[in-house]
Amino acid sequence: MSLSIRNQLPGTVTAVTPGEAMATVRVRLAGGQDLTAAITRDAAEDLSLTAGSAVRALVKSTEVSLATARVQGLSIRNQLPGTVTALTPGDAMASVRVAVEGAELTAAITREAADDLGLAVGVPVVALVKSTEVSLGTA
Repeated sequence: MSLSIRNQLPGTVTAVTPGEAMATVRVRLAGGQDLTAAITRDAAEDLSLTAGSAVRALVKSTEVSLATARVQGLSIRNQLPGTVTALTPGDAMASVRVAVEGAELTAAITREAADDLGLAVGVPVVALVKSTEVSLGTA
């Protein structure tokens, strides 16, 4: 199946914590970093997610924010350090490719934000993704 979502990060489920309506799923990415997904409890059950399940974490590029360093005092749990590998600035928006350990992400951010952060190839960044913006797929 083809998807328009460019960010497809392979990983393995390390924990599933079901709640009444939602579940949190911890995923160890191929590069060793951890990611948390908040999905519906029904989806977790439908996918038969348990520790050891192989998954792909799916994140739309518009849901990836960038910072120039780890951020403290923030509710966003997923902070993946990486390095800018490509920057395509447009008039209003910029597409930023970021190499994180074991994968690559694309972030779609405003051109103004890219300029303010001083982004360029080789600049270290931290990709920020809310847990509720991470979808999971299985093979």
